[in-house]
Amino acid sequence: MRAAPTILHLDMDAFYASVEQASKPSLRGKAVIVGGLGPRGVVATASYEARRFGVHSAMPTAQARRLCPNGAYLIPRFRLYQAVSEVVMGLLRELSPLVEPLSLDEAFVDLEAGGTAFDSESARETGERLRADIRAATGLSGSVGLAGSKMLAKVASEEAKPAGLLLIEPGTERELLAPMSVRTLPGVGPVTGEHLRRAGITTVGELAEAGEDELVRMVGRSHGVGLYRMALGLDDRPVVAERDAKSVSVEDTFDVDLHDRVRIRTEVQRLADRCVQRLRGSGHSGRTIVLKVRRYDFSTLTRSETLRGPTDDPAVVREAAARLLEAVDTTGGVRLLGVGVTGLADYTQEDLFAQSMAAEEAAAAEAAAGAAGEGATGTVGQEADGAAGAGAPSGSAGPEGPGGPGGPAEAPEAGGPAGEPEQAPERRWAAGSDVLHAVYGPGWVQGSGVGRVTVRFERPGSPPGRVRTFRVDDPELEPSDPLPLVGQEDPRTTL
Repeated sequence: MRAAPTILHLDMDAFYASVEQASKPSLRGKAVIVGGLGPRGVVATASYEARRFGVHSAMPTAQARRLCPNGAYLIPRFRLYQAVSEVVMGLLRELSPLVEPLSLDEAFVDLEAGGTAFDSESARETGERLRADIRAATGLSGSVGLAGSKMLAKVASEEAKPAGLLLIEPGTERELLAPMSVRTLPGVGPVTGEHLRRAGITTVGELAEAGEDELVRMVGRSHGVGLYRMALGLDDRPVVAERDAKSVSVEDTFDVDLHDRVRIRTEVQRLADRCVQRLRGSGHSGRTIVLKVRRYDFSTLTRSETLRGPTDDPAVVREAAARLLEAVDTTGGVRLLGVGVTGLADYTQEDLFAQSMAAEEAAAAEAAAGAAGEGATGTVGQEADGAAGAGAPSGSAGPEGPGGPGGPAEAPEAGGPAGEPEQAPERRWAAGSDVLHAVYGPGWVQGSGVGRVTVRFERPGSPPGRVRTFRVDDPELEPSDPLPLVGQEDPRTTL
C-alpha cells in the first residue's frame, strides 16, 4: 500500500459499443449490442442504453434480443478496436513507463514511476488530463480510478463509471469498502458470493468483521487469507509493464452442430492457420499444440501434443491438430472447436531429425526422377501440388468468414454440369460491417437478406446518414476498412 494515490486504473466505458456509436452517428444514444449474431452468439459489450433493458456482456445474444428487441446488433470490428486501443495505450505510456494493459480497454499505470504524480492533488490533475486527452484523441470516454493499490484503483474506476473519476484517499479505504457488496472484490464470483451469503456475509465490512480464521475455515487458506486482506484494503502488487503471453489460441462456436467428419477436419485446419497468424503476429513460436472440442452435450475435451522444439510453421501446427482430432470421438455433433499453442518462445527450433529425413527423401526422389526421366518428375510435381491443396484451409464460412471480421463472406462455389458456367458466389454482408459505394461513399451495413443489403451512409462526425438498399451483388458496393473516429475526414460527401 502506498501513502499516496499514485496508481491509476483506466477502464474505457462500454468500449466496443462506444466505438460503434462514435463511428455510426445514427446509433448515438441508442441501444447497441456487439457480439456474435448467430443462434449461439454471445454479447461482447452492450451500450449503457442497452444495459437498462438488462443486457450485459457474456449473455447469449438470443436472450439479449428478447430483452431488447429494438437494439442494434452488430458484429465486432476488432481491427478498429485495436487501432483505438493503441491510441489510448500510447497516451498512458506518455504518463509512465510502467503501464500494465489488462485488455484492449483497460490498464494500470504507475504515476509515481513516471514522475507525473506524487500526491493526491497531482494525481487528480493527471487523471482529469488523461480523460480529456482520450476524449480529444478518440472521441470516447473512460473512467479513472486512483488509489494506493491496484485493487482499490480498479474498485474506484468501477464506482466512477460512466465517464467519471474517483480518488480514494489513503486511510479511507475501509470506510469506502465497508458498504460495498462482496462481489466488488476481485476473485469473488457467483459461487463464492453465494457461499458467503449463506453464511450471512454480503458486504465487505461484514467480510472484514468475520476475521481471517473464519474465512479460512469457510473457503480454504489461500482464498480466505486473500479475501481478508482485500476486505481490509491491503494489496501490495506492483504495476508490471510487460506480461509474458502464456498461450495463443482461437476458437469458433458453430450455429449448427457439425456432424460431417470432413467438415470438422477442415474447420480444425482453418483454426490452426488462424492460430499461427496470431502466433506470428505476437512474435512467438510454441512447442505444445492444443485441440479443444465441445460436443453436442456441452462436454468439453482437450487434447495436446508437445513437439521437439518451438515452431510457427502452419503446416506443423495443422498436422499436429489433425492428429489430435483423430483421437476425439465427434459422434453426435460438435458445437465448438479451438486450436491453441502453448509453451511459447521467442524463437523457432527446426527439427534436425526431420530436416535430415527430408533431405534423404529429396535425394531419393531426385535419383528416382533422374532414372525415370522428365515425365516422372512432372507427375511428382502434380502430386505435390495436389497434396498442398488438400492441406490448405478451405475458407468455409465460420463466424468471421474467409474475409475476416467486417467483410462479406463468400458462399461455397457451386459448379454446374460440364460445359456450363459456374454460378457466381453470393456475397453475404454482416450487420455493422464497413462498406464503400462508388457513388454514395462510405457507410455500414444495417442488415441483409432475400438478395438485398441495406446500407446507412454516414461517417464519424457526420449527421445521421440516409439509408439505401442494393442487391447483394451490386458491383458498385464493396467492403472497406473502417474510418478513424477522429480526424482524417473522408473528402467525399455523403449523399
